[in-house]
Amino acid sequence: MNFARISRHKFRNFLQTLLMLGGMSLLLALCVELLFGQELWLWVFISTAVTIFALPDMSPRWLLHLYQAKPITPDQAPKLRMIIEELSRRAKLESIPALYWIPSKTTNAFSVGRTDDTAIALTDGILQLLSLRELTAVLAHETAHLANNDIRLMSIADLISRLTHLMSSLGIILLLATFPLLFLGYTPFSLWGILLLIVSPTLSAVMQLGLSRIREFDADLVAAELTGDPTGLAQALNRIAHPNGRIWQNLLLPGYRRPEPSLLRTHPEPAERIDRLLELADRSDSYIDPMEAFPDQSVDLPANYTTRLSPRHRTIFRIWR
Repeated sequence: MNFARISRHKFRNFLQTLLMLGGMSLLLALCVELLFGQELWLWVFISTAVTIFALPDMSPRWLLHLYQAKPITPDQAPKLRMIIEELSRRAKLESIPALYWIPSKTTNAFSVGRTDDTAIALTDGILQLLSLRELTAVLAHETAHLANNDIRLMSIADLISRLTHLMSSLGIILLLATFPLLFLGYTPFSLWGILLLIVSPTLSAVMQLGLSRIREFDADLVAAELTGDPTGLAQALNRIAHPNGRIWQNLLLPGYRRPEPSLLRTHPEPAERIDRLLELADRSDSYIDPMEAFPDQSVDLPANYTTRLSPRHRTIFRIWR
């Protein structure tokens, strides 16, 4: 693999992560200063930090219960267990994530939990679609999220975004309450302050989405390092992005599944992720042993692990995103 290119991408992702978090924090600080003065915004950040690090880690079991997930035990899928054990060792995780099966035809995988209580969930659709090599790459991607502590990082970003929205709402309510005083020449905020209160929630949300895309790119890089096989993840992304669909949909409605602009997506464009991964496929300076080459077959689970849930309509239920 081209580790020099990986290092450059990682450094750029690190700077972009700082930029997004810094921009979100600055927006929150400006809103707090506008409402309460210059002295209070520091205490808001201190209180936020204490809240984030003082709260205990929430068990992933309650979230998996919402998805009707079932645990995948080592005897049910010994190959998957061997893969996740090796990935956890290479990523230096504190514990081996538990694997779960979700009864859905969608092609999705996600990681939950922090520190010593983690889990990786795989839908029935992705288990049926991908080969073991591709599943190894997907598991490496989710392991990378755990190793990078992305769940905590995105929790911080989400809290900052919610606080910004709260400050904006309080400011607008205060402005509406004092609206009659505008005719007397009194206004609590300047024109720029009013504009800040209006646009800050949207700007913060856009930066939060941008941060999510950056962390996806970084997880791809770490996954390529863990497996020594960036091509495997590129193949998995290509299969997930272009599943076998109806011909008329591909011809008449090629973009109906992703109508939102790229700026408003939580994940980068699959084509861009694939291109970046294929750029890393040069093994001339590789010093990581690629993981075992697995046969092109799907994972066999017990007979009672059958799909019962169909994909939900994306405009109303976004739970599978």
